[in-house]
Parts: sequence; structure tokens; C-alpha cells
Amino acid sequence: MAVDELDTRILRLLIEQPRTSVREYARILGIARGTLQARIDRLERDGVITGTGPVLSPVALGHPVLAFVHIEVTQGHLDEVGDELAEVPEIVEAFSITGGGDLLTRVVARDNGHLEDVIQRLINLPGVVRTRTEMALRERVPHRMLPLVESVGRGARAAR
Repeated sequence: MAVDELDTRILRLLIEQPRTSVREYARILGIARGTLQARIDRLERDGVITGTGPVLSPVALGHPVLAFVHIEVTQGHLDEVGDELAEVPEIVEAFSITGGGDLLTRVVARDNGHLEDVIQRLINLPGVVRTRTEMALRERVPHRMLPLVESVGRGARAAR
């Protein structure tokens, strides 16, 4: 999927001003609304844009504790454990990984005691061999995509 300079400008606006109308985006970019809509549709179809919902804060939802739990799984049970993880509301992300463990989960909790309860729930899942937990102290780089978008856009310009 080639992202060109106009795509980069569109993505920047979508990231920086997510609640703006398509008409206003087109005005800001100086392009026709139909051109903009076609570009956005293509970016969605190609999987570059994967969502448009709000970004929520676990802290504001009463879950200020963040931990990363590595899970080692009995061989052959990865899918079953993955399905079970989807039933735990405190798990906000889970990935199959290489290295020390089979799964890496991002877990939020109300407090340390609640985190322990969540970990115990994970340990008791069929197919889970062991867990290892690392608690986050402070976010140093928040989730972001704009620097990557800009880098890809610069690469597209340089390739011309």
C-alpha cells in the first residue's frame, strides 16, 4: 500500500482533528470533498485506517494500574487460552510473541489487589503454565501513529 503526500496530510488531519467534518477537511486541504472521501475510503479498504472511535482512558475509568503479563501456555493450547483471555475485561490487548513466553497481555486494574485477582484468574485458565508480571511505572511515549505516518510520507516523496 503506497501512502503518498496527500494521504499523509489526510492522515495527519484525521489524527490531530478527529472530530472535524469531511467537508472541513477538504476545505483545509484545498481538495474536492469527493476526492477526499475517495482517499479515505481507499485508506480504510487497504487497512491503513482501522477505526474511528474515541480513545478511552483506563485511568479515568477507575483503572490506574497498568501491567504487562507474560503468559506461558501448554503447547497446542494457544488458541484456547487466547479465546479465554478475550473474556477477561481487564485485558485490553493480547499478543502472541516470541521469546520469554507465548502471550503478552496489557492489563489494567483498579489497584494492586485487583491486579493480583486478575493474575490469579489468568493462572487458573486451562492451558496456562505460568505468568510473569511487569508493572508500568510511567508512560514515556504515549501510543502514537503520526511520526510513523510522516516517516512513510517522507519515504514516498523520496522514492519519486
